[in-house]
Amino acid sequence: MLRSLYSGISGLRSHQAMLDVTGNNIANVNTTGFKASAAQFQDTLSQLTAGAGAPQGEVGGTNPAQIGLGVQVAGISTNFSQGSSQATGKSTDLLISGDGLFITKMSGETLYTRAGAFDFDSAGRLVTPDGAIVQGWGADNGVVSDGGPTGNITLPVGAIIGATPTANAAFGGNLPSDAADGTELKRDFEIFDDLGASSTVTLTFTRSLDANATRPADGWIVSNADNTAETVSLSANGTGGFTASGPLTVNDTVTIDLSELRGFADLTTVSGSATDGKAAGTLNSYTLSADGTLVGLFSNGEQLAIGRIALANFVNPGGLEKAGSSAYRATFNSGAPTVGTAGTSGLGSLSSGALEMSNVDLSQEFTNLIVAQRGFQANARIITTSDEVLQELTNLKR
Repeated sequence: MLRSLYSGISGLRSHQAMLDVTGNNIANVNTTGFKASAAQFQDTLSQLTAGAGAPQGEVGGTNPAQIGLGVQVAGISTNFSQGSSQATGKSTDLLISGDGLFITKMSGETLYTRAGAFDFDSAGRLVTPDGAIVQGWGADNGVVSDGGPTGNITLPVGAIIGATPTANAAFGGNLPSDAADGTELKRDFEIFDDLGASSTVTLTFTRSLDANATRPADGWIVSNADNTAETVSLSANGTGGFTASGPLTVNDTVTIDLSELRGFADLTTVSGSATDGKAAGTLNSYTLSADGTLVGLFSNGEQLAIGRIALANFVNPGGLEKAGSSAYRATFNSGAPTVGTAGTSGLGSLSSGALEMSNVDLSQEFTNLIVAQRGFQANARIITTSDEVLQELTNLKR
C-alpha cells in the first residue's frame, strides 16, 4: 500500500484533534476562569531509503534520503494568561490578578481552579457552584495562622464575640478660660463592665479662681458626679494647656486621660469617650480583603478576621490536568503546589466582586478553524489521490 495513504490518514486524525480543541475553546468562550488550549503537531518516524555518504577524495558526500510517514499530535498545551475581569458586585465573587489558583476540596480530593464564583452553603462553608469547598486558614481571636495545613473556609453564622471591660477613657476639647468662678460643665460617657453591661459616667468640670488646698487659682476641678472622692484639679500652665494634680480614676477601674484639654477663651468644646471596652456582639456581615482575609463585622462595631483564603502556585502550571468544572488536579509534571497568601511569594492579589472571564481569543480561534479545515481537506485530497493511483495500478491488469 502507498505510504502517502497512511500519511493522509494521520493528517486527518491530527487535524480532527485540532478541530476538537478549537471547538472546545469556542464553546467555553464565556466560561468563568477557562484557559484556552492549543494543539501542536510533529512529524512521525521517517523511513530511511538511503543513508548518508561520507565525502571521499574524488567523490563528494551524500545526504540521507528519507520519506516521512505522517503527522501526529505532539501535545495540547494550556494557555494560562490572564483573562479579562467582569464586575459582578457580589462580595463572594473573587478575581485573582496575577498568578495562582484557588484550592478546593471535593470528596476528599484536592483540586485547583481560577474560577472564583463562590457562595456560602447552609453550613457556612465557602463553596464553588458544584459544591467543592474552598480551602484556607482559620482564625483564633482574630489572628490568622497561615502557613500551616489548610482547611475549610467557614463563616461562623451566629458567632458571638465576647465583651471587653472599659479600662481607659479620654477627654479633649476646650474649657473656657473666661468662665465665671463656680461654673459647672457636665459631660457623660459610656463604659462597659466585664459582662458587657453598659453604664454612664458623668464628669463635672467646676471653674476655680480662688485658690486653697484643693482649688487652683486659675483652673478647674474635675470630679465624678457619682463619687466626689474621685477628684483632680487642673491648673492653667499659661500656654493654653493644664497641669493635672494627678491621675483621675473612675470606679477604680477606668483611667481618664485629661492631657488633651485646652483652656482658651470663648470656647466650650470639652467632650470625652471611652477608648476601649465593648459589649458582646453577634456576627452581622463580612468583607473580603485583597489578601483573601475574611473579616467579620459584629453588632458591637468590632471587626475580626475569621479566616484567610489560600492560593497555590505551580512551577509548571501547564502540567496541570483538567478535571472538569473549571478545576485542575496536580500531576507529576506540574510539580508540587506552593501554598501561600495572596500578594506574597509570587501570588497575585484578590479582588472581591469580580470574576475572571475566559482568555479565549475568538479571532484567533476562528483563524485556527480555517487552518484546521483546510489542513483536513488537503489531507483528504492525499487519500483520494492515493486511491486514484491505486485504481490506475489495478487497471493495468485489464
